[in-house]
Amino acid sequence: MAANSSPPGFCKFAIPKKGRLFETVANLLKGSGVEYRRESRLDVAICKDLPITLIFLPAADIAKYVGEGNVDVGITGRDVVEESEVTVDTILNLGFGKCKLCVQAQVSKKVEDVSSLAGGRVVTSFPSVAKKFFKPYDEKLGVKTNIRFLSGSIEAACGLGLADAIVDLVETGTTMRAAGLEVVAEVLDTESQLIANPQSEHKDIIDLIKLRFEGYLTAQKYSMISFNCSTILLSRAMTITPGKKAPTITGLDDPNYKSVSSLVKKSEASAKMDELHKLGATDILTFEISNSRM
Repeated sequence: MAANSSPPGFCKFAIPKKGRLFETVANLLKGSGVEYRRESRLDVAICKDLPITLIFLPAADIAKYVGEGNVDVGITGRDVVEESEVTVDTILNLGFGKCKLCVQAQVSKKVEDVSSLAGGRVVTSFPSVAKKFFKPYDEKLGVKTNIRFLSGSIEAACGLGLADAIVDLVETGTTMRAAGLEVVAEVLDTESQLIANPQSEHKDIIDLIKLRFEGYLTAQKYSMISFNCSTILLSRAMTITPGKKAPTITGLDDPNYKSVSSLVKKSEASAKMDELHKLGATDILTFEISNSRM
């Protein structure tokens, strides 16, 4: 097989090739049992035990490759999908890479209504999304917003007189505030997504990828809590730990006691243990989950 090519019949899976998103996706693949070995300087890797070819691409290009059918499935942000203007199936929201695409202007300008920016100059890395956002304001006011594309860091555009506003991603807001900007309007919420080409011939593999990702992501959010309690307290204990679907209850040698196992959110595990102890439960333990199938 030629370098940087996929074996015939394999599902092509595009993932970000570098940066923080690549590292997060690499951990997701590893935790989901999607194993591969990437040769140095190559942007293609064949998965072990699965008919999947991983293709490493810039995150901003993945939606186009998926939408146009060059690859079957990929991971990128919702903002990239919207900007690419392609038709894809959103298979799974992955819960990381969350931020907002916002219209931002200088704090000193005291812009209170985004409509006042219509007809002005807007700089952005998301020109298609920005045009769609400003279109209703332009039509209502009879103006045309001048939207220009700039890549990279655009926070300085307003201060340098290049634009009246920018449309850019906001995660924590630290960079925005340092540049003397504030959010005037939110354009869309975004996060990383598993997307697929609607005409892909690999629906079974895509479903398997989704199943494995769901199992791993659930394991990252939940811990297993186990405890013993009297049958008298069982119903009250179950209100504390109802589980993701339902708790598992098993009998003990003492017919007056039951053992209960239930999934709890990791962020709530310590508080749940305190509540159960106060109720009168005993032998309360929590266990980390490496993977799951629900």
